[in-house]
Amino acid sequence: MPDRYSARADIILLDIEGTTTPIDYVFGVLFPFAQKQVEAFLQTHFQESAVQADLERLRQEYAADFAQGLNVPEWVDNSATAAVPYIHYLIATDRKSTGLKSLQGKIWESGYRDGTLRSQLFPDVKPAFERWTREGKRLYIFSSGSVQAQKLLFQYSEAGDLTQFLSGYFDTETGSKKEAESYRKIAQAIGVLPTQILFISDVTAELKAAKAAGMRTLFSLRSGNRTSDSEGFPVIHNFDSV
Repeated sequence: MPDRYSARADIILLDIEGTTTPIDYVFGVLFPFAQKQVEAFLQTHFQESAVQADLERLRQEYAADFAQGLNVPEWVDNSATAAVPYIHYLIATDRKSTGLKSLQGKIWESGYRDGTLRSQLFPDVKPAFERWTREGKRLYIFSSGSVQAQKLLFQYSEAGDLTQFLSGYFDTETGSKKEAESYRKIAQAIGVLPTQILFISDVTAELKAAKAAGMRTLFSLRSGNRTSDSEGFPVIHNFDSV
């Protein structure tokens, strides 16, 4: 069934969590690692300009939350670790925060480089990447995780370094994954029409946005995913038939 999508799509655009990577790895390994390491990381890297830029974004987000009356942890001063309770809150609520995702990527980098972290991919991912590349298709990633975090995940995977198969990465700097305009921007950045792109995700709101932009879509139903309701989108259980 999905072959007809692949045959007409020059570009394959992939979500990560629940599509290439088990949700348990993200919530059971990556998030706890960032939560545990963030205080020590900020104590060491607080003065770095890139970290300060992340914190400034988080300060703006905190101010917006506070103005809305949300029950968020206090951020009382500008000391190195003052943001930690708020960051823990954002991680616990899985907030799709650009500042948080950028900071998490920096924290994960140390774990990947020292061997503490090795990302998990579904076993059919590497063979599919190899097959699609042989067929002349270009592969891209669109995830709420930062571009840095995406690159690390595919570079330091249990299946080896798969970055050679990927032509590019998109994160929330492009826009929300639930907005059609984000997918139009991606097509424009790649230099193709949206109809030339096949987007695969386990989140129907994302598929609806991609479809509205003109992309072809498939619903990823993997073991451990949060929902099996595809809301009418064609379903795949792995990449073997794509």
